[in-house]
Amino acid sequence: MAQPSGKQDAQREVDRLRDFRSYLAQLEDQNVLELSLEQRQRLDGHLDSVLADLSKRFDIDVTESQKQLSLGMRVISALGGLAFCIAVFLFFYKIWGVISTPMQVAILVAVPVFSLAATEFAALRERSLYFASLGAIVACAAFVLNLTVLGKIFNITPSHNAFLVWGVFGLALAYRYRLRIELIFGLLSLLAFVSASVMTWRGCSWISLGERPENFIPAGLLLIAIPETRAGIKTPEFAPVYRAIGSLAVFITIYALGLSGWLSYLPLKISLVEHLYQIVAFPVAAAVVWFGIQRHHRELVNLGSAFFAIFLLTRFVDWWWDWMPKYVFFFVVGAIALALLAGFRKMRGRIGAPGRMGAPE
Repeated sequence: MAQPSGKQDAQREVDRLRDFRSYLAQLEDQNVLELSLEQRQRLDGHLDSVLADLSKRFDIDVTESQKQLSLGMRVISALGGLAFCIAVFLFFYKIWGVISTPMQVAILVAVPVFSLAATEFAALRERSLYFASLGAIVACAAFVLNLTVLGKIFNITPSHNAFLVWGVFGLALAYRYRLRIELIFGLLSLLAFVSASVMTWRGCSWISLGERPENFIPAGLLLIAIPETRAGIKTPEFAPVYRAIGSLAVFITIYALGLSGWLSYLPLKISLVEHLYQIVAFPVAAAVVWFGIQRHHRELVNLGSAFFAIFLLTRFVDWWWDWMPKYVFFFVVGAIALALLAGFRKMRGRIGAPGRMGAPE
C-alpha cells in the first residue's frame, strides 16, 4: 500500500479501508465470500493496525461518528473565529476614542502578532488544527484591520497594494498550517489586487476594480491551472480550492456580463455583448463539467452543473416570464429538468459501462 503523503490522502485511505471492510461483511452475509477464522483474524488485525497507524500519524477520522463530529468542530472553529473578530472590533470601537495614538498603534501591531503566536502555539500541540484555524482567522482579520486603521491614523492614501499584502499574508498562513479558509482569503485578496492593478494601469481609480469583471477571467483561469503545475502537485489538498475559486471567478464574470453588457471591454453594442456572453455561458459550463468528469474533479463537476442550471433558469425567465402564464412556465421548466435528468442518466450509464466500471479516480 502506498504511504499517504498528507492528511487528505490519509483520510481517503481510511475511508477506502472502511468501505472495503463494510463490503466484505456484506459479501459474507450473502454467502458470496467466506474466509476462514484465521484469515479473518489476520485481515482484521492488519486493517486495525493500518487504521491505528494512520490515526496516530495524521489525527484523522476512522469512524463515521468521528467524521460527523469533525465537521461540526470545523464549523464551530470558523464561527468561533468570526465571533472573536467581531468581539475584538466592537471592543476597540468602544474604547478607541479615549486612548492615545501611541497606544492605538501599539494595539494594532500587538493583536495580529499575538494571534500569530497563539496560532503557532496551538498548531504545535494539536494536529487536527481546529484551534490553530480559529487563531489564524483572527490573525487575518486583525491584519486587515491593522493596515486599514494605521492608514487612517497616519493619513496614508489608500492603495490597492493592501490586497497584495493581505493575499500574501493569507497564503503564508494557509501553507504554513495547511488551512483552507486562509487560502480562500488569500486567493480572493489576490484576485482583487489583479483587477485593481489593471484598472490603475488604465488610468482609473483602483476602487473601480469591479467595474470591469473581465479582469477576473485570466486570473481565474490561472487559478484553475495552478493545481496541474509542479507547485500545485506538492499541495494536493489545496487543489480543489484553487479550482473552485478560479471557476467561480470565471462563471460569475460571464453571468454578470450576460446581464450587464456595458461592463465589458468589448467594443460592441450592449445588447450584442449580453447575447454573446449568454451564449458562451452554456458551452463554458458544459466544458467545465466535462473536464471535471475526465479528471475526476468533483468540485468542477458540481460548480459547472450548478452554473449551467443558473444560466439556463435565468434565460428561461428572460424569455418566457413576462408573457407565459406562471403555471405553464414552471411546468415547462420542470419538463426540461426531467429531460436533462434523463440525458445525464444516459451519460452516467455510458461512463459506468462494462470496461470502465471500477476505474480508478
